[in-house]
Amino acid sequence: MKIAILGVGNLGYSIALGILSQDQIEYESLYLSKRNIESLKSWDNIPKVRITTDNAKAVRNSEKIIIAVQPSQLNSILNEIKEDLNPKKHTIISVVTGRKIEQIAEIVGKDIPIIRSMPNTAISVGQSMTCLSANGSGKKNIECAKTIFNALGKTLFIEEELMQAATVICASGIAFWMRLIRATTQGAVQLGFDADEAQELSVQTCLGAASLLVKSGNHPEKEIDKVTTPSGCTIEGLNEMEHQGLSSSLIKGLVASFEKINQI
Repeated sequence: MKIAILGVGNLGYSIALGILSQDQIEYESLYLSKRNIESLKSWDNIPKVRITTDNAKAVRNSEKIIIAVQPSQLNSILNEIKEDLNPKKHTIISVVTGRKIEQIAEIVGKDIPIIRSMPNTAISVGQSMTCLSANGSGKKNIECAKTIFNALGKTLFIEEELMQAATVICASGIAFWMRLIRATTQGAVQLGFDADEAQELSVQTCLGAASLLVKSGNHPEKEIDKVTTPSGCTIEGLNEMEHQGLSSSLIKGLVASFEKINQI
């Protein structure tokens, strides 16, 4: 597999690190293209990695083209590379927020395989929940995209009309979970722990709760039932949280974010 990443900012950099660190991604070459390559000089000594400012050159020498630029830069990048794209050779994998497959196809041509990807910031630690969608020809190449992003977390193939909702749940969702962890930390401080201890307790407990669901496949309520006892402190706390609107507030927050993203 010959891979190019056009745009090596925070997200593109994280994807590149993931590709280099995972044995299951077998690549012949990895082109990293960026306007200012000063920050990538240390990568020049890595075998099979090529650093360039020439997007068209990167495309000509690659097969899988990961585009990780800002939305405002996408059209100019696509116009720059479109003459070098070959539908029999290339697959575009876009991680550009909010840009539909159809918008990309209008510039590069509808016969080019296009995959739209929505990772989240946990990709930098190999724990992203990445949603993928594709056009007709892109679906034939979806396994390649899954291989790349499964090395950086987990993937789920969805229809593109669900991509905005997936952005809210998975990308914005990182911030929502951070706020819940922060609130738990503040509560722990109020109960007597210092700030560092409080955050460690909160983070590990959150990780443990998620791991229980991943390993067991159980419904959350089943795991809740294991912790709650009649007239106990856990059910007392849960009921108070629900009286104060915990679940309702979370759902309303997701819906509000979804409504907003559809206005952008």
